Amino acid sequence: MNSALRIAATGMAAQQKRTEVIANNLANVNTTAFKRSRASFEDLLYQAVREVQVVGNTDAETVNAIQIGRGTRLAAVNRINEQGALEQTGRPLDVAVEGDGLFAVRMNTGQLVYTRDGAFEISDQGVLVNKAGLTVEPGIRIPDGAGNLSIGRTGVVSVTRSTGEIVDVGRITLHRFANPSGLFALGENLYAETPASGAPLTGNPEDEGFGRVVQGYLESSNVEIVQEMVDMISSQRAYEINSKSVKAADEMSEVATQLIR
Repeated sequence: MNSALRIAATGMAAQQKRTEVIANNLANVNTTAFKRSRASFEDLLYQAVREVQVVGNTDAETVNAIQIGRGTRLAAVNRINEQGALEQTGRPLDVAVEGDGLFAVRMNTGQLVYTRDGAFEISDQGVLVNKAGLTVEPGIRIPDGAGNLSIGRTGVVSVTRSTGEIVDVGRITLHRFANPSGLFALGENLYAETPASGAPLTGNPEDEGFGRVVQGYLESSNVEIVQEMVDMISSQRAYEINSKSVKAADEMSEVATQLIR
């Protein structure tokens, strides 16, 4: 089989993967706090047609090796953790993180997972939870009959009792990682810790290295539609060029076969 067919096929497969990544970015353009991804590729092993040779000339002791590449493959899909724009909702239970840090929520299994989606609710038990009903750490309970819930920039949650007294009922903490791109995406805007991400560092909003929380706002996706469309066109053109390489290699094989006849 003509090696050019295999090489071009790896190029087509790579551009297909890149298109899938771009399509996912575009599909989540309106997903709260979504972080876009970028596909990265690497070249495959090379075939050495000729090793470095010693010629012993006066002006040239050696000549370069001759190597032919064998295509490409997907090396990584990197998450771009840039800040998304903050959109005002006016809803008291909507909280955005401006800067570094993620909220922690506890799964039903007891596992802690992390999110930038701050669209919170109050459960029927009076506990602050996310949209899926998972408890927001460190477990904040709102007293019965309390109103005027307020979440400060430092994460302090306060309410007004029926007596008119303003009391603090808890404080939302943030968590950051040495390598946030190493977090494992679970879907539903949730991420899990992995050895690649490192262990979380827990702190309060506006502590050194942590961002602040903003009540009444949600972080929007950081996907830029124009850039994604440009990347999509680039990927499509690269796919077409690789398909032409397949066609050219096939036609050359056909010519060689006809020579034998």
